[in-house]
Amino acid sequence: MENKKLTATRWVVSVYGILIGLAGIEHGIFEILQGDVPTGGIMVDAIGDAYRFWPGTSETVLTIVQNFLWTGIFAVIFGILVTIWSSYFVQRKYGASVFFILAITLWVVGGGFAPIFLTLLGAGAATRIGKPLNWWREHLPGRAGFAKLWPHILVFFVIVFWSAVGIQIFGLPISADLIYGVMAVLSIVMVALLPFVVIVGFAYDTYKQY
Repeated sequence: MENKKLTATRWVVSVYGILIGLAGIEHGIFEILQGDVPTGGIMVDAIGDAYRFWPGTSETVLTIVQNFLWTGIFAVIFGILVTIWSSYFVQRKYGASVFFILAITLWVVGGGFAPIFLTLLGAGAATRIGKPLNWWREHLPGRAGFAKLWPHILVFFVIVFWSAVGIQIFGLPISADLIYGVMAVLSIVMVALLPFVVIVGFAYDTYKQY
């Protein structure tokens, strides 16, 4: 089997990585806007008071770089690296390992907390790119049914992810309590979809036998 073939598994990993990278860039831009000032700790809000679109706007991040400007610069740099690697190189021999290292580095330099779950699942799935997936072929019931969900489930996940990000940043023309409720629902849906999208990708690849 050709490792470079665009299987569903690779699509999932690449899309997860691109989401991680773009989210990191978005965090980094807001951090840069806060300027050359100390963060005052390792747990900070990427979006400063001057750039809040609604009172509940908050993007809590972890950063070992104790300066907002440099936190943002590093977040943008590593966000770009994760995006490029996920798009073009993740299928290579050490693709999964480099993906994991870049994404974890992005996380600790202000790239945000939500993508950490994408990182763990994406890196795990990346180890199966170009592999026969024999265990999944033998133990995944209803592969044909799951396979029919591809690629719609991946598109749906991307829509949910960016909807959550957009609402978190910009809010909605409704009360704050309702916004929090919408965010809670979207968060639950995202958590449920994260592993399910990977499973559907595996199912499609095993059903189609690449």
